[in-house]
Amino acid sequence: MAGDKNMILHGFKLSGHSHRAEMLLNFLQLPYEFRHVDLAGGAQRAPEFLRLNPFGTVPVLEDGDFIIPDSAAILVYLARKYDTARFWLPEDVETETKIQRWLSVAQGPVLNGPAKARMVRHFGKTFNHAEAVGVAQDLLGVLEAELGPRPFLVGAGASLADIAIYSYVAKAPEGAVPLDGFPAVQAWLRRVEALPRFLPMPFIA
Repeated sequence: MAGDKNMILHGFKLSGHSHRAEMLLNFLQLPYEFRHVDLAGGAQRAPEFLRLNPFGTVPVLEDGDFIIPDSAAILVYLARKYDTARFWLPEDVETETKIQRWLSVAQGPVLNGPAKARMVRHFGKTFNHAEAVGVAQDLLGVLEAELGPRPFLVGAGASLADIAIYSYVAKAPEGAVPLDGFPAVQAWLRRVEALPRFLPMPFIA
């Protein structure tokens, strides 16, 4: 039965997708084991990993016999199952819909912008760097406008939206996407980092 044992998070510490999941595990103070997936060595294509996630991507969460691939799905699962106060994913449909919008942004502009720019610079990917930087700059412009009048992406408090967007935006400079000129974004990053039990994402050595 799910939850009977410590959860296992299969991930890669320099992956923003993995970091999202690990942040929420820490925020919720849930016991878990982190199992490193050697992406450079091709561990994500090994048969035993593909049995967990046929798409061969991290993270994957094991909660007992229940297996959840995909960072957005993991965030929703953890919030629905273990956040009894419904702090991270409130129950009212309007707020939940707004959060879902940002989960989609995380899998779209965030992935195609700052995430891909960083992958080109540090992980040898062959994406178009200039195109990724352009997407990232557009994203930062939207975030700057959205965060101008409020402290977090959805309302006055942090939510899954902030967890989903934070990691790759915080690491955008590692992809040669500067955050200068986006003071509201920088202030938001600091607010997320000031949350109790925040887990920093490692720097690339």
